[in-house]
Amino acid sequence: MPDTATVTAQQPRAAANEVPRIRGLLSPVVTPFKADLGVDAGRLIRHCRWLVSQNCGLAVFGTNSEANSLSLEERLDLLAALIEAKIDPRVMMPGTGCSALPDSVRLSKRAVEFGVAGVLMLPPFYYKGVSDDGLYRNFAEVIERVGDARLRIYLYHIPPVSQVPISLALIERLLKAYPGIVAGVKDSSGDWKNTEAMLKAFPGIFDVFAGSEAFLLANMRGGGAGCISATANINPAAIAALYAHWREDGADARQAQLNDLRFAMQKFPMIPALKHTVARFGGDAAWKTVRPPLVALTAEQAAALDAELDQRGFTMPGWKA
Repeated sequence: MPDTATVTAQQPRAAANEVPRIRGLLSPVVTPFKADLGVDAGRLIRHCRWLVSQNCGLAVFGTNSEANSLSLEERLDLLAALIEAKIDPRVMMPGTGCSALPDSVRLSKRAVEFGVAGVLMLPPFYYKGVSDDGLYRNFAEVIERVGDARLRIYLYHIPPVSQVPISLALIERLLKAYPGIVAGVKDSSGDWKNTEAMLKAFPGIFDVFAGSEAFLLANMRGGGAGCISATANINPAAIAALYAHWREDGADARQAQLNDLRFAMQKFPMIPALKHTVARFGGDAAWKTVRPPLVALTAEQAAALDAELDQRGFTMPGWKA
């Protein structure tokens, strides 16, 4: 495993009293489960080490991690296991946004104590149609109760799933109240116009991560910080290469190749498809296990996905489950 500086080197230099801001590619790391549906820390650690070796940071407990199918204690235990395995917390942006305010506080506080680069925070998502005032109070309470200047929050805007959007007005209000602590956003709206609006509204003070590598090049050209993408679980090196070389000739061709694989994966339920691919190229069928209510790919879906990957000559170099 290469030194984790290969990822953290992508961060800009910070003043001595500042937390370095993470940039580049991060993966919402898929969570392995045992046959009894318990979490499998050993397999997670191996996958995270491989991702870091491919210049990819770790957005553990994201959507594609099945985070909201994990208990708070499971997330805390897995985070501790990663730290105990000597994986650099400076390449981590764990998801800490929960429906219950005390859970968000507890998980965020522990993550900060471990020294993570930031936390990726969903809004409380069970109640729909809530006001910006209510969302502001939620984020403000988390910040005040964590009470640590090292906290860096990356808001998680994913209205297709959460049905609770994060507006530009809310971001502006949070930035005024908590400059530096409110550090950026992952925009998984799937709407480039929304990402572009965020880039234009808060240049230089708010780091915008695209929610898919399909928008990576456009995001970087607009002043963005990188992307946090599901398919980084299986294709990290190629995505990281576009981030590293986005200013160079050939960037558009790199983007087109990334899009081709991304769109092929999107033909299938994403989480089971990612796990099937990790299992296939790692030679470890246990990776196919998902927690209910999700289900694994059918035999027909699996065969169709394998055909898509084989058609593209896809591999996962260096991955061994």
